Amino acid sequence: MTGSDGSGGTPTLAALTDEVGLLYGADWNPEQWHPDVWREDVALMRAAGVNLVTVGVFSWASLEPRPGRFELDWLDRVVDLAHDHGVLVDLATPTASPPPWLGVLWPSARAVTADGVRMSHGSRNHFCPSSPHYRERALAVTRVLAERYGAHPGVRMWHVGNEYGQVCWCEHCAHEYRAWLRARHGSLDELNRAWGTAFWSQRYDEWGQVIPPRAAPYLVNPTQALDHRRFASDQLLALYLEQRDVVREHAPGVPVTTNLMGFHHPTDYRRWAPHLDVVADDVYGDPADPSDVVRVALTHDLARGLAGGAPWLVMEQAAGAVNWRPHNVPKTSAQLRLDSLRAVARGADGSCFFQWRASTAGAERYHSALVPHAGPDTALHRAVVAHGAELARLRRVVGTRVTARVALVFDWPSWWAAEEPASPSQRLRALPQVLAYYRPLWEDGVAVDVVGPDADLDAYDLVVAPQLHLVEDADVAGLRRVVERGGVLLLGPFSGVVDRDAHVRTGRFPVPFADLVGGSGEEWVPLPDAGVDLRSDLLGDVRVHDWAERVRVDDGEAVAAVVGGDLDGCAAVVRRRHPGGGQGWYVGALLPPDALAGVVRACLDAAGVAGPAGVRAAADVEVVRRGDVTFCLNAADRPRTVHLTGTADGWHDLLTGADVAGDVPLAPHGVLALIERTP
Repeated sequence: MTGSDGSGGTPTLAALTDEVGLLYGADWNPEQWHPDVWREDVALMRAAGVNLVTVGVFSWASLEPRPGRFELDWLDRVVDLAHDHGVLVDLATPTASPPPWLGVLWPSARAVTADGVRMSHGSRNHFCPSSPHYRERALAVTRVLAERYGAHPGVRMWHVGNEYGQVCWCEHCAHEYRAWLRARHGSLDELNRAWGTAFWSQRYDEWGQVIPPRAAPYLVNPTQALDHRRFASDQLLALYLEQRDVVREHAPGVPVTTNLMGFHHPTDYRRWAPHLDVVADDVYGDPADPSDVVRVALTHDLARGLAGGAPWLVMEQAAGAVNWRPHNVPKTSAQLRLDSLRAVARGADGSCFFQWRASTAGAERYHSALVPHAGPDTALHRAVVAHGAELARLRRVVGTRVTARVALVFDWPSWWAAEEPASPSQRLRALPQVLAYYRPLWEDGVAVDVVGPDADLDAYDLVVAPQLHLVEDADVAGLRRVVERGGVLLLGPFSGVVDRDAHVRTGRFPVPFADLVGGSGEEWVPLPDAGVDLRSDLLGDVRVHDWAERVRVDDGEAVAAVVGGDLDGCAAVVRRRHPGGGQGWYVGALLPPDALAGVVRACLDAAGVAGPAGVRAAADVEVVRRGDVTFCLNAADRPRTVHLTGTADGWHDLLTGADVAGDVPLAPHGVLALIERTP
């Protein structure tokens, strides 16, 4: 197979972006509109600089109104119209939302909840991932589309399904779950060992006794639940792969993807990423929450990490308001631009939106679009046109990468295992921990790759694992090597606690790393609401709440220790300096933000890592270097200043075309895209 980048390898975005530059587009749903509107749409797209549209995501009932009866003439016209106007098509398989007839003819194709309730049609995502009838009909419609459009010159990417995340507990899924368990564990004896079924008399002596973790009178087996989460994610991946393979058969060399959803709890994207030709992500920041920009930046770094550092694509974001929050504050035009450029700064080669034209009916009629209900003569659409023009001025960044010396380790099974019921505290949550450790890095403009614990970490001087509750034996060596080769490893609380089967590791924690950090623990201590006091020369005296641990110093040093109470003298932060310059840190408490920032920055200093040279920015200004372009993005709703040094010839802003130097004002939610001027 010849790759779309001409290399003969895996298809990528390169053939598209080499042709048109940064991708700019939206979901286009022409089946909701009269054909006269289609012609207006493509004219407006050209005027706005839109060069990519996703078509057909929710069109199954329009494409196949009755089983086996396909009506594709309207889609022929749509694809041809886009192609004739120079707009590339990302054609979707419409399998995320089956027509009513599928669930009526085959009720078992509808998903069942853990409580035994079978879902109805009338919304979306109601299918059972294991249903033979659903999978047969999904492959049939996929094959019809692939045969008809696989060689169409306008179809330049394929989009399988939409926002996979369905979980089902029906008998079809029970059968598939048992098959998955056989493949993972090999035998019932091994399953019983892995699940620890001696507890509560749960031992199985026939495979038919094994079921998904359905509603039960009390707590279910945590390893049974963990394996079911793994299975449910893998089952959705199997749906993607079987449709992808049909598309590849008829459209060789054309990239195939689906839209991920950032830190989406049910789906382990680390296992999905190797099977995606393009990592595409849906990102919906909250314009009413000024702090949410940090979460969005982290999500972009996750997407780039899933892509192995290669360019990725924002498949969906909002142009204004969404429709699903209790109070839907819209983005301003400046925030629309800022959010789009943030993704580009962090490695995206395309910025797309949901959707092109606002729907007048259905559940998303109040969701914003690039063409609002009021039409193109609006402030929002004028901002859309202006943004298309400036994206064209950023062709320089296409295909370039963000180089990071810091890795942040994140793992879905660890997330799942840490938040099972009957843990020491529900106040110790994975994502807030990850975000808390990431924030100081974001504030300092330090580039971060979000990677799995099995990643090759040798390129990173600092590795931060805020929440590595579950760590597999096979991954321990790579993490230990960070310190052994002279790097810095920073572990957050409740780390290294369980193995791949969620069995607690015996010994003093963090069991696989205690010797690296120079301290070890014997008890996790959820705190009374009053909290405890810490004393630290490095961090100052602070009070911590919710979580601490009974940790002693072995051959390391206490950076912070508890003062008073039952934990008096116990280390809250411990560090060991190793020959060769390596350092291992363990934080055994939920530190307040300023103290945690002090730990992170001490680790940065020890690793010799800093933000981009030549730029000193005020608070709230993100600084990200991609290729040779330094982006400065003002996340605040008030003016900020960026101080530029480092080059005698000054800097050039690609967005405005202006030459700048010294102190440069940055408007509220404003952006600079700077390159150093050369003589």
